[in-house]
Amino acid sequence: MKKVFLLFLALFMMLAAVPAMAETKITVNGTGEIRVSADTAVISLGVEARDKNVLKAQQKVNEAIAAIRTVLTEQGIKEENINTEFINIYAIYDYQNGQDQLAAYNASSTLAIKVTDMEKVGALIDAAFAAGANTLNGISFSASDTEEAKNEALKMAVADASNKAGILAEASGLEIAGIETISEGGVFSYENNVGNVYAKGIDTLEAAADAGTVVQAAKLIVNASVTITFTAE
Repeated sequence: MKKVFLLFLALFMMLAAVPAMAETKITVNGTGEIRVSADTAVISLGVEARDKNVLKAQQKVNEAIAAIRTVLTEQGIKEENINTEFINIYAIYDYQNGQDQLAAYNASSTLAIKVTDMEKVGALIDAAFAAGANTLNGISFSASDTEEAKNEALKMAVADASNKAGILAEASGLEIAGIETISEGGVFSYENNVGNVYAKGIDTLEAAADAGTVVQAAKLIVNASVTITFTAE
């Protein structure tokens, strides 16, 4: 009787293992992407000046930076949103008669200007250059709230993974039975700022003097990815 019971037990365990042995796993990656309008810009611009006297070179820069700060505050930018980003002074040498000769000193200073009115960015750049700025290093954009976009991107990533798994299962003659594991690959946001800054109205050299800077606020790309292992039968 004991042998019969053990035989039935072994047979039951074998039958129970059949579905597990027949189960197939499909692992796929899914991605989702949402674009969000930027609502904050940081302009990086400044002044470079040269002089044989290092103090005079720095003085030229300081005077221009002070004028730029004044113009920007008059345009409504708060003092705390105008910060020194970079200061540099270096010597310039000419090679003459087999040796280096000091030619001049190059002084420079760069400001980081935070702007929350996207419509004013181009006009602020023009105002700064009219006040003495002569370098523009670029503009970085950001959005104050991307949480909703991140959540939507994650949902899209899961839907993308599910769709891929369904296609693979159908092509293999299987059906998705469930999810075994799911892991988040990460959620990232970055700028898509190609062609955001350009000068308008420059059709001729005469028109260049009256050209204004046009800034198209970047669309921030919020990207999410997931890895899901599905079970299929």
